Amino acid sequence: MKRLISLFLTVCICLCVLVGTESRALAYVDPGSGLLALQSGASMLAAAAYFMRRRIAAFFTKKPATVATLPVSSVNKSDSRKAA
Repeated sequence: MKRLISLFLTVCICLCVLVGTESRALAYVDPGSGLLALQSGASMLAAAAYFMRRRIAAFFTKKPATVATLPVSSVNKSDSRKAA
């Protein structure tokens, strides 16, 4: 838990430093750049789903309930009469 808190604080400090030292950028950003990032993320999710397709299918399918059966003894009725 301590590591998670320290990681969170580190990320917050880094974001504060980045925002505090922001300078004006005089550059052109293509409007399709956001779509490229979205496509990259979607392709990673599709690849992960492809490699984990058996686990995903097992999660959504219901396994049949197993019925416990008692072992059948090999003693016949005629054998029990002889023993008595």
